[in-house]
Amino acid sequence: MTRAELRRYAVTRSLAPSMSLMSAIRRLGYLQADPIRAPARAQDLILRHRVPGYRIDELEKQYPQLPLIEDMLHNYGFFPDDHIALLYPRAPSSQWREFVAQHPALRRKLLRYLAENEEAHPRDVERHLGDGARINGWGGRSSASTLMLDALHREGRARVSRRDSGIRIYAAAPPRPRALPAAVRADGLIRMVVNLYAPLPLRTLTQLINMMGSRKPELDYPARIALLVRRGELCCEEVDRMEYVWPAGETIGEGVEIDVPNKVRFLAPFDPVVWDRRRFEHLWGWQYRFEAYLPPARRKLGYYALPMLWRENVIGWANASLKYGKLKVETGFALKKPSRGDATAFRRALEAEVEDLRSFLKAPSRATC
Repeated sequence: MTRAELRRYAVTRSLAPSMSLMSAIRRLGYLQADPIRAPARAQDLILRHRVPGYRIDELEKQYPQLPLIEDMLHNYGFFPDDHIALLYPRAPSSQWREFVAQHPALRRKLLRYLAENEEAHPRDVERHLGDGARINGWGGRSSASTLMLDALHREGRARVSRRDSGIRIYAAAPPRPRALPAAVRADGLIRMVVNLYAPLPLRTLTQLINMMGSRKPELDYPARIALLVRRGELCCEEVDRMEYVWPAGETIGEGVEIDVPNKVRFLAPFDPVVWDRRRFEHLWGWQYRFEAYLPPARRKLGYYALPMLWRENVIGWANASLKYGKLKVETGFALKKPSRGDATAFRRALEAEVEDLRSFLKAPSRATC
């Protein structure tokens, strides 16, 4: 197997179109969320390449009617609600345990509020409880009651019922199903992560499973992964001295024809195709960095640079912005810009992607590039 074969497999399996928003999330198993809009949130940017005709904010609008939950895996995002058995029970981080221990009375009040009210808007909760204390050190300034709602969410006692202009509106979580055996949950999480990011470096998989809050210290996770390989549920092969895993039954390698369309796609920084930076550098030969949290003077690609996929190669990046109703896109190249016979095809594909992004954003004016 070669890197070129891995690239084609990684791109085509992840970016295959789905019939609906819900079917796309079910196929992925997990959709990472991020609050930054530049020009749209990561979850919307990820879905637009997988759901034909998808438009910005559709997920937020449809969420209350869909069998979805917001929760934590290795980061925060959306799951089909039948995955909840894989997530709980789990121990909160020491930071959250310390916060809850410092506010036992507030926790009791909030649990009572959730039991007595259909929904809990953080603003209404703060007003009802008369809690005006402000607490630093959590990525900004939030009231203690808002932080406690988040703590109860992480504990599995509260759920996100909907969003109001991006603000999480909570409700009491339904009773959880009986806890699965630790080994069954571990195997389920391994399958979920492999399905999401395949082909995935074995080293990355091991690190992800070990960092998840639902882990059990008595379990040997590398041994669980090896067991799934021996059972024939996962395939494992070394390419350029890097071990990769992917779901069994998905054949890749020599003699397998994979059709990659002549398309340019601006991917979210957290899109499954580019999420693992170890795999990114191995497959595409350059280092992509997410620079939104870097000081402007240290940025090389841009505040929210979108990896630019041409066919099966990530050849550079794009920075997109909306100003006065017009979409502006600036591109940069880490690899050689398409030339000669490919130049015309690339230019047309780039123009089509910019126009598709404009339509997705519902921008009224023609995009510029």
